[in-house]
Amino acid sequence: MTKQSKIALVYLAAFFFIAVNMYLVVTRDLYYFFGLPIILLVLYYFLFSLDKILLLIAFVTPLSINFEDFEAGLGISLPSEPLLFGVMILFFAHILYYKDFDKKVAYHPISITIYVMFAWMFITTLTSELPVVSLKYIVSRLWFVVPSFFVAAIVFRKFSNVHRFIWLYNIALIFVIAYTIINHARYGFSDNSAHWVMSPLYNDHTAYGAALAMFLILTIGYVFYPGLSNTRRFWVISMAVLLAVATLLSLSRAAWISLAAALLIYTAIRLRIKLRWILFAFALFLGVLITFQHEIIDTLEKNKQDSSTDFVEHVQSIYNITSDASNLERINRWQAAFRLYDERPVFGWGPGTYQFVYGPFQRAKEKTIISTNAGDMGNAHSEYIGPLAEMGLPGMLIMFLIIAVMIYTGLKTHKRAKTREVRLITITATLALISYFVHGLLNNFLDTDKLSVPVWACMAIIVVMDLFYADMEQIDPKAIVETTPESTENISEG
Repeated sequence: MTKQSKIALVYLAAFFFIAVNMYLVVTRDLYYFFGLPIILLVLYYFLFSLDKILLLIAFVTPLSINFEDFEAGLGISLPSEPLLFGVMILFFAHILYYKDFDKKVAYHPISITIYVMFAWMFITTLTSELPVVSLKYIVSRLWFVVPSFFVAAIVFRKFSNVHRFIWLYNIALIFVIAYTIINHARYGFSDNSAHWVMSPLYNDHTAYGAALAMFLILTIGYVFYPGLSNTRRFWVISMAVLLAVATLLSLSRAAWISLAAALLIYTAIRLRIKLRWILFAFALFLGVLITFQHEIIDTLEKNKQDSSTDFVEHVQSIYNITSDASNLERINRWQAAFRLYDERPVFGWGPGTYQFVYGPFQRAKEKTIISTNAGDMGNAHSEYIGPLAEMGLPGMLIMFLIIAVMIYTGLKTHKRAKTREVRLITITATLALISYFVHGLLNNFLDTDKLSVPVWACMAIIVVMDLFYADMEQIDPKAIVETTPESTENISEG
């Protein structure tokens, strides 16, 4: 085609697009056709540049809205989950066509623990109380892990993509924070409204707080990043301050605890405290808890401070197990989970089944004003107790294994790294994950896009730093680290 013919074709297509849209708006009151160029652009990148889709997922995840039908047991977050599902399908198609994947990533210890997790999920699905629910749960976990970890591990071979992923999620969080604070201000920053003013972007303040805590840690790392101009460092500091204020206003006590835990770990790293001493201190702490458990419970039961907008009072309410409905409901859910575990200690009740089966295992004296048997108010509120009930003792131990391998790899890579850039990225990704998994003592969000995407992506960052960047003397942000086999280039480059 000649240049004039191509220009004429573009004008003709534009005229046709405008004409069809005007017809649909005037005669049918339909506006959906306006989204066609965006859909075509996304399809183009799906086919020719999947790395752009992964970065798009980072941006749209905080802004996605969850739609649920409890009667049908279905739920989807739009537009993030269809994008994640599409990336997963293309990844598997790529593996089947080329019959290979980067062996370094495939055989990395973190990858192996993920294989173990899915293998046990599959086994416990075969013995599940609700096999269809468990099968859907595995598929949804796959479309979180495959794009956010395995595809990301290839995309992050280009160092600048790590920065883009983190900051695209951060930029989207700015919109979420603005929406939440404006909403919260309309209700006078009250304690009750703090639990839901971020809806429908985040289901509640706990998931919102967990995301804020993770990205506050990642952003603080950039404050000390080498080579930033004064202007960029000013904006990074501004973002860190905004995230800190948003975390405080979220009134998420679990988020505050997780940040304190991450700070303690970082302090131990800076003081070069040996791992064995940290483990000894943890064992000693557990020993004191077990030895003086009755005295501790008596003390906790004397605390009647409910959650409050006052910072000190809200911190005091963390250990109120007498009148705080949120704390009491967690204990109720955990007690039901332990009874489920007692019934099926090895294989559990099946992945994703807790919320549908725990109702009869509640006791009247433990139920609260927010208790329900309907399975529509969340799950076991723990990344460890939930798997214990759903996949037995091995399910919980596998979660501990993933965390242990992740922390060991992150700390080892941080110590080994030869450049300040890699050390900063690795330690902040590790601390962000530590904050999430400490948060996971009280809540669980790995079955949602909001936290699954950053959690598995941070693990991919640690893997990439360990395999490709730790031993480099100098980092070129624009370079793409070579990998084998050659066919994996197609994942990120089209």
